[in-house]
Amino acid sequence: MADKGADQGSSAPATEIAILAGGCFWCLEAVYDDLKGVRHVESGYIGGHVDNPSYRQVCGGDTGHAEAVKVEFDPAELSYEEMLDIFFHIHDPTTKDRQGNDVGPQYRSAIFPLSDGQRAEAEAAIERAGRLWSDPVVTTIEEGTWWPGEREHQDYYARTGDSTPYCNFVVGPKVRKFREEYRDKLKPGVAA
Repeated sequence: MADKGADQGSSAPATEIAILAGGCFWCLEAVYDDLKGVRHVESGYIGGHVDNPSYRQVCGGDTGHAEAVKVEFDPAELSYEEMLDIFFHIHDPTTKDRQGNDVGPQYRSAIFPLSDGQRAEAEAAIERAGRLWSDPVVTTIEEGTWWPGEREHQDYYARTGDSTPYCNFVVGPKVRKFREEYRDKLKPGVAA
């Protein structure tokens, strides 16, 4: 997988990267940003056929990209397996191309592994998730080129809180539920 627009020197060797898509990237970014062991979360696009897509293009549903997050984390504090298990608890992996009222291929549930080891862990996580949900899990394992999202989409919930209708009705409730269920995994200073 190529990573367009990434600063190749910014990651410490002790960190790993996970790329996940499961609905609006604002929701995923807000959740993963609260986790102990997470160093950085970037919203962006992956899995499509257009170079350097814009938010408007991706939202049109014709580029093939998913809204996703690229999470840099310390595996000594938070394993890739834990990242995936949380992923399957914070979105509905049983609805194809949809999360709530967000509909289209850009909202699909997908994992983008960066190594054979991550691919094997993703396959195992999908199998585990299949035992949690009554409907079949439709999460895919894909490859693609990462494209960072526009600046206005980075740290969106951290900047806006519940001040926008979407965050008030979608992101905020998801974040609060996550914080309550995973309070032992939260960074210091994050209130459950």
